[in-house]
Amino acid sequence: MEKNPSDRIDETSEERLMAVRRSKLESLRERGSNPFANDFKRDTLAAELHHTFPVAPAEKPEGAHFLDDRSYRVAGRVTALRSFGKAAFLSLLDRSGSIQIYVRRDVVGEDGFWVFKQVEVGDHVGGVGRPFFTKTGELTLEVQEIRILTKALRPLPEKWHGLRDVEIRYRQRYLDLISNPEVRDLFRARTVIISALRRYLDDAGFLEVETPMMQSIPGGAAARPFITHHNALDLDLYLRIAPELFLKRLLVGGLERVYELGRQFRNEGVSTRHNPEFTMLEFYEAYATFRDLMTRTEEMVELAAKAVDEHFPALSSKRLFSLRRPFRRLTLREAVQTFLESRSRKLDLLEDGARFASWLTEQGKALPEHPPQSSAGRMMLIFEEFVEPGLGPEPVFILDHPIEVSPLSRRNDAQPDLAERFELYLGGQELVNAFSELNDPDDQAERFRRQAAARAAGDEEAMAYDEDYITALEHGMPPAAGWGMGIDRLVMHLCGVQSIREVILFPLLKPAD
Repeated sequence: MEKNPSDRIDETSEERLMAVRRSKLESLRERGSNPFANDFKRDTLAAELHHTFPVAPAEKPEGAHFLDDRSYRVAGRVTALRSFGKAAFLSLLDRSGSIQIYVRRDVVGEDGFWVFKQVEVGDHVGGVGRPFFTKTGELTLEVQEIRILTKALRPLPEKWHGLRDVEIRYRQRYLDLISNPEVRDLFRARTVIISALRRYLDDAGFLEVETPMMQSIPGGAAARPFITHHNALDLDLYLRIAPELFLKRLLVGGLERVYELGRQFRNEGVSTRHNPEFTMLEFYEAYATFRDLMTRTEEMVELAAKAVDEHFPALSSKRLFSLRRPFRRLTLREAVQTFLESRSRKLDLLEDGARFASWLTEQGKALPEHPPQSSAGRMMLIFEEFVEPGLGPEPVFILDHPIEVSPLSRRNDAQPDLAERFELYLGGQELVNAFSELNDPDDQAERFRRQAAARAAGDEEAMAYDEDYITALEHGMPPAAGWGMGIDRLVMHLCGVQSIREVILFPLLKPAD
């Protein structure tokens, strides 16, 4: 059947380009040249050459053309190619940056120049040559040898320099990394941030550990888990929503300072703030309180920020906040009360469920599927829906959460209805959740029972009863405090980007079809 003319689009031109590339691939093989070679040894990166020869010398010895007599071995992806018949300039991109090479027929010989004629943008190429500056002042290697190391069979997309199509960028991150230097820097900055956090904890005597990612009972957070199945044991398992309960078992065992950096999985929606698979850093410290961890939080965020400042100042310049210490502190009650007063309401609105539901409707918000049944739950709903987005860009600690919504936290001795807990907000988003740990097994068991009842009533985010964890507490967990931070969100804020998808190499997307 004849295709609709509108279907015969750029596909055909890409097919033609791929046919040309495959033809060159076969020509290389026929000439005995391996188009996927792995025996070329690079000895110099582009950045090293630019550091060694930062500017053209004011004067060169009479008759001198090269900057020194050494031959340098470079390799990278061809990102630009300008041919002038018997000579050509190519730009090679490696992990450190870009370097230009110059290919002349009378230098590389007929065979070498034939190899060059098979090169196209996107190929990986190796070259051996000596450095000089062109008339326009660009550092360049004039190569005596050129080799194709990987023949790219697909062309880079049109206008790949500065690729901006979000759909392509996220689905084909490799093209994004090739075309956008700032994206490469963003993921390098992510590594620098993680290294700074690890260094801080290692220096403070914390031990990095690994706990199960597949758990028979999901726990440690209020979230809906992903379910999988172990065939050999005929057992349903859950991808972890948090490592908390296993890390606290290690406190029982005598490992007094532990941390884990790893992936968590929550079966929730996708947005600029959420990805179902994300990276969390959690640590637990025996004989510490939540107030001790507020100090650590300031120190760790500041250290990570300085690492970005030092290595990637262009990214840190995009921040919308400062990190002056101490960070602002505000109780949850104060924050909600201030908001209600701005709407001519008082906290007593939280006492009446029907009145609260009516007011919520007036504000254009629908009641959740499982509406809060207590004033504490209603307070949290107002905070999350109305107060949190308006907290502003600066860091702020929110303190004194109701114990009812803090099922793993220690009670405040002076105010038993409150938890010894804080959350750090940055840019109006929760970044850190931390608290003094509940180590009373009877209190924890009762809270688990209440969570299990809510779960049985249909709340899929409520916690299950973890009997083994209660047994661990009965063996005696030392007084302690615990802390969790979303790494993806931290990278977002410290590098000045607005979507979590920007800082996850391969974010979850709907199938392209």
